[in-house]
Amino acid sequence: MKAFIKTFVLPVVCIVAISTTATAQSKRNTKTKTVVTTKTTKKTTLNNRIPKSKVTYKKPTKKVVSVRSVPNKTVIKHNGQSYYYANNKFYTQSSGRYIVIAPKVGFRIKVLPTHYKRIAYRNGFYFNVDGIFYTQINNEYEVVDPEIGTIVYELPEDYEKVTIDNQTYYEYANVLYEKVQVDGTRAYEVVGIIDFD
Repeated sequence: MKAFIKTFVLPVVCIVAISTTATAQSKRNTKTKTVVTTKTTKKTTLNNRIPKSKVTYKKPTKKVVSVRSVPNKTVIKHNGQSYYYANNKFYTQSSGRYIVIAPKVGFRIKVLPTHYKRIAYRNGFYFNVDGIFYTQINNEYEVVDPEIGTIVYELPEDYEKVTIDNQTYYEYANVLYEKVQVDGTRAYEVVGIIDFD
């Protein structure tokens, strides 16, 4: 009888035990959750503030958009400078012409233009209007520098290409962007701010 148990019963019990363990493991594996992560590819990382002396513009002169008059303009004063707002753009006056400009950090308005985009970053969000980042402070919207890592999916028409340490970036209103891929879609990540001081 002992020989029968050793020869037939023990091998059968071992085979059943192994197959049960394998089945339990395969069942456990089929219940795991698939986690999809957003992947952003980057070439380099810059310091937050980049001295203007390190930035080389691809075009030696910037195309200046100017007009002779701005009808139905609203005048907004900031730090002793007059800004003129019309047609969803800000202008400054120079030599009898109005030149399109980006408002500086600290500039405040009471109402955002209707075509703003809300851009999330960490625990908050910005309002982006034609490449200018605003944050809400009480009942006003203030121009701010975006945080490094902020992602946008399009740049304003008059952005400029620049090089820093032989790497190409995109600049608008002193904010530097790097082209990245987010879930297979082209995007632009904020990688630095040009420091003019």
